[in-house]
Amino acid sequence: MKKMATFFDEGDNGIVCRLCPRHCFLSEGQIGFCKTRKNENGILYTINYGEISSIAMDPIEKKPLFHFKPGSEILSIGSWGCNFSCGFCQNWEISQVKPAVKTVTPSQIVEIAKTRNSNGIAYTYNEPIVSYEFVLDTSRIAHKEGLYNVLVTNGYIEFEPLNVLLQSIDAMNIDLKGSNEEFYKEIGGSYSHVLKVIETAKNRGIHVEVTTLVIPTKNDDEKELIQEFKDLAKIDRDIPLHLSRYFPAYKYEISPTPIETLEKLYSIAKEYLNFVYIGNIFDPRYESTFCPDCGTQLIYREGYIVDIKNITEGGYCKVCGRKVVVT
Repeated sequence: MKKMATFFDEGDNGIVCRLCPRHCFLSEGQIGFCKTRKNENGILYTINYGEISSIAMDPIEKKPLFHFKPGSEILSIGSWGCNFSCGFCQNWEISQVKPAVKTVTPSQIVEIAKTRNSNGIAYTYNEPIVSYEFVLDTSRIAHKEGLYNVLVTNGYIEFEPLNVLLQSIDAMNIDLKGSNEEFYKEIGGSYSHVLKVIETAKNRGIHVEVTTLVIPTKNDDEKELIQEFKDLAKIDRDIPLHLSRYFPAYKYEISPTPIETLEKLYSIAKEYLNFVYIGNIFDPRYESTFCPDCGTQLIYREGYIVDIKNITEGGYCKVCGRKVVVT
């Protein structure tokens, strides 16, 4: 579905998209890198508005969010397109090509969430930034109806649209690809920019968690990851970090991340950050939440089995009273 885009500059020979730092210059009839924005008669249009490729009720932990509404389920929707070109993308069928879709309105998505007894909506699966206008419209209606909004994103967005969107976003999981700028250039992004997005969202009071997919020979250098840990700690030591195990996907045939590598990185990261997890290995030792002050196990996790053990209704440790989660 076509709708006029929100952020672009008009010019004599074309237009410039201002949604993400790519700043695609589009002549008449051209489509942007993300495949979802087109110049028609000097106006930028989004061509995927309301087009849904995926919809499901998911555990909130699947986003992954471990410190926001733990143990709950959330209506999750995805569209198509992406402003990155990751050769290891696990959802490339909807990020790099256009799949079969159904067209819905923002109000319909909110009604579906309410019908399924979901207290929120997650914008996920592909990159939700390239569905900016639809996410913005839907999240605003959701807030008016008392629902919360979760954004699962690569964080590659300009700050003006980001600050508008954050008015109706409650929680984010931001994918940080490691501190290697050369690796970021390979997929079309910037470490420093995404790090600044994390800081901006955190300073706006948004609940933020970070995921780093650890890929052997690509972004698993220990010194580089220590720099990432330090940079996140400068923003807030309480930012939960998910170190996720890579498996071959799309164009990548590199062998899976050794578990021993992840365990070592987990121990190092814990020197800088209070809440660190290992994803894609389903081991409660690295998925459960422990109070960083008194060491009490607060939430037991094994995959999507979640047992909230020692947290008050307000999200505090029952033993020492430390604030831990958003409930």
